[in-house]
Amino acid sequence: MDLTQKNRENLDYMIEQIKLKLRMASGAAMQASAFSEDNYEDIQDIYEIVMNKNNMSISEVEAIVSELGRLRNRA
Repeated sequence: MDLTQKNRENLDYMIEQIKLKLRMASGAAMQASAFSEDNYEDIQDIYEIVMNKNNMSISEVEAIVSELGRLRNRA
């Protein structure tokens, strides 16, 4: 998968992988469709950070979840 291509499929993939890696219990609340392609680069940065860490502290997970919450589309 070429994540340098800015598209909905890649965005959805990255969000799903972040949720899996973080083992988000509230993953259902973090739907990939809630994110805009306008934030693609930010989400890609988060994806790369999450995928490159073997272990994350609770404060790191909280910071990432907080940042994802900030990037979600406002309804």
